[in-house]
Amino acid sequence: MTTEPRTTPPLQNRVMPTGEIVAHPSRGTLMGNRGCVHHPDRTLGTSRWRTKMWISCVLVWRDVRRDVMPPGRWTALFFLDEATALAAGHRPCGYCRRADHTMFGECWRVAQGLAVRPRAFEMDIELHAERVDRRTRRQVTRPARLGALPDGVMVRHDGTEALLAGGRLLPWSFAGYGAAAAVSPDTTVELLTPPKIVGVLAAGYRPMTHPSAGLGTSSLAVGPENSRL
Repeated sequence: MTTEPRTTPPLQNRVMPTGEIVAHPSRGTLMGNRGCVHHPDRTLGTSRWRTKMWISCVLVWRDVRRDVMPPGRWTALFFLDEATALAAGHRPCGYCRRADHTMFGECWRVAQGLAVRPRAFEMDIELHAERVDRRTRRQVTRPARLGALPDGVMVRHDGTEALLAGGRLLPWSFAGYGAAAAVSPDTTVELLTPPKIVGVLAAGYRPMTHPSAGLGTSSLAVGPENSRL
């Protein structure tokens, strides 16, 4: 008699462009953090953040190996790519992604017409007000005309989350992006990416995207190969 090999169910730590945290076997190309949101048994309760500092990090940093759900410390979250992380409201980490963090802050300064680059906690406060509704604790979305949006934003169109690139929409999934579809620039879509991050993208910040997007090759710090819009 043969027995099926035992498999471990995936943890609930994969993040969608909507900010939802679900269980899925695909790992993604970026890691993130919102504080410790898991129980000792490595399951999530009702809370989806413990801090306003939502960041995105490289998967590998100085050969350090960490438990993804250490008791009472932090909960590692995983994203398909940076475009997904930005849509969910996560900015680049100032430690493992210092160059991206600095560029993000500079583009924020330009977009908001500031004299100096904002500090991380200042951006976190403003982002938190835009990404979640304080009453429902769910993602805040907004209607927008597709042609008025910069590349790199995530939108929902016809019930599907998609990445905007070159005026075309690439359907999002945990495994990667589907075939690009041409959509009229006058189409009204549901914008998932927070407005302040939309401004950062419009000011020239180029997020890393999953190779399935087919947008060229670059590397994300010491992480895996990705594409940059």
